[in-house]
Amino acid sequence: MEITVQWVKTSWTKRSRSGEAAARRNAVPVGFALPRLPPGVAHVVRRSEDDGFEPRSEQKELREIGVRLREEGDRLRVFARVEPLFGLPPRPRRPPAVRLLPGQWVRWQLNYRFSSMAGIRDWSYWLDTFNVAYGPVDGEVFLSEPGVIADERGPVR
Repeated sequence: MEITVQWVKTSWTKRSRSGEAAARRNAVPVGFALPRLPPGVAHVVRRSEDDGFEPRSEQKELREIGVRLREEGDRLRVFARVEPLFGLPPRPRRPPAVRLLPGQWVRWQLNYRFSSMAGIRDWSYWLDTFNVAYGPVDGEVFLSEPGVIADERGPVR
């Protein structure tokens, strides 16, 4: 069965927490049209404060993506990994894995805040969005609303 993965990775610093920079960051979607992908490859979209949150696309092997995928009978088990473990917010209780039927897709979001060693640099922030579809899909699947949402965003002040 086909598995389609899109990882939207957004990074910023304290400079983009409010005002126009935050508005630009928040205006970029969390799902994008898919390019043609070979089997076993994910679509990765990076957005960074350094380049004005312009989306930059690349491709990576599925094994390099921060999500565990395992077919179990007629379902796909999806579980996002928390990486790295030293970021905030703490996640003492995580939601269970999502089990997708053919034709379903999930949007799983996690956010992080990191401080630099000895406080030399500003805090930095990440938002990871994993869009995962099970079964054949068209190139615009992640532009619609997901059938399943796993939202692990927490306070990162």
